[in-house]
Amino acid sequence: MKLWAKILIAIVLGVVAGGVLNEYFPEFAATIDANLFKPIGTIFLSLINMIIVPLVLSSMTVGITSIHDPQKLGRVGFKVILIYLSTTAIAIGIGLIVATIFEPGAGLGLVSETAQVKIDTPPTILEILLSIVPKNPIASLVEGNILQIIVFAIFLGLSINFAGEKGRPLRDFLESLAEVMYKLTGIIMEFSPYGVFAIMASVTGTFGLSVLKPLSHFLFSYYFACFVHIILVFCGLLWFFARLSPWPFFRGMGDAIMMAFSTCSSSATLPVSMHCVQKNLGVSKNLTSFILPLGSTINMNGSAIYQGMSAIFISQAYGIHLEWSQLLTIVLTATLSAIGAAGIPGTGFIMLSVVLTAAGLPTEGLALLFGIDRLREMLSTVLNVLGDSVAAVVVAKQEGELDERQYNHEKLVEMEGSEI
Repeated sequence: MKLWAKILIAIVLGVVAGGVLNEYFPEFAATIDANLFKPIGTIFLSLINMIIVPLVLSSMTVGITSIHDPQKLGRVGFKVILIYLSTTAIAIGIGLIVATIFEPGAGLGLVSETAQVKIDTPPTILEILLSIVPKNPIASLVEGNILQIIVFAIFLGLSINFAGEKGRPLRDFLESLAEVMYKLTGIIMEFSPYGVFAIMASVTGTFGLSVLKPLSHFLFSYYFACFVHIILVFCGLLWFFARLSPWPFFRGMGDAIMMAFSTCSSSATLPVSMHCVQKNLGVSKNLTSFILPLGSTINMNGSAIYQGMSAIFISQAYGIHLEWSQLLTIVLTATLSAIGAAGIPGTGFIMLSVVLTAAGLPTEGLALLFGIDRLREMLSTVLNVLGDSVAAVVVAKQEGELDERQYNHEKLVEMEGSEI
């Protein structure tokens, strides 16, 4: 059985087990969660987090050193950033349009006197830009600041190339470390169904199946917007820019999709995404190592849709009419916020508060969205991960570093079998 199928079964069984405990055995639900489900889920996530920092540092640096041509490196970087910025802006636009059509906040009739969510002062754009440059790379590694680690890895990889033969020992060490991290990722992934089951059982066991009900209209609208983005943007990029069928892409990304949906963490899914893109989709190792770690920190399509929809939702809930200038402000601010979010602690509500403040909307409206954030984040993370992977496939195809036989593996096997 495929790993993604095992993870999907684990998600369903976890929801059922947690829901039954919460509904029929509430006196035992908290005890079982504290002593069984939560520890198993915590151990699994800790194993995933354990490999993220060394994997990003080694793979990103090796990805840079593998591109010896500075012109190619600049060309690939420009294409990736262009795709990330474009898809993020389009995602915000889709969120605005869908929220305007479905009107999830209409009729609530709230006034700006509701209980406020405590939010730290949001950073300015300049502070976000300054925060990505590490003052101490060792401290960045210890703190797990992925965006700063990527900046350090880029400069380290460039310096290794410029050092020539004297930089070879360090490059060989990092290549060896990257290979070891890939193998370790495979080992940890064998335990993923058990960890995913525990995580889902813990969530539903604590909150019950009622966690699926609040603000269902907003959730439905958000999920619809995400699927529209997948069909129009992701499938469009694969079909028109890479001349590839989208179906093998989604089949190849099955493990990463299930991992993203269950963990709600792009960083935790990064090792699995890299494995899927390289092994299942045929993207070269050097492009995979460069594009995906970068995308996991600055390319947040799912979060971008959420920020656009949330702004419209809150404006509808408070009966505030938004002008075109405010809508443009939302698009620009949300795009920059999505790019800078990964380097800022407590990103979700802090970065959304930036968008609301810029558009002149009441930030206390965030209290309405707090209860469904986990459910929203499941599909949001899937979109974030798919956006990074689509960019990797498109750029690899344009750069001649995509193995199309590997990308269409199952299709080719069927064709060869029929010929025999």
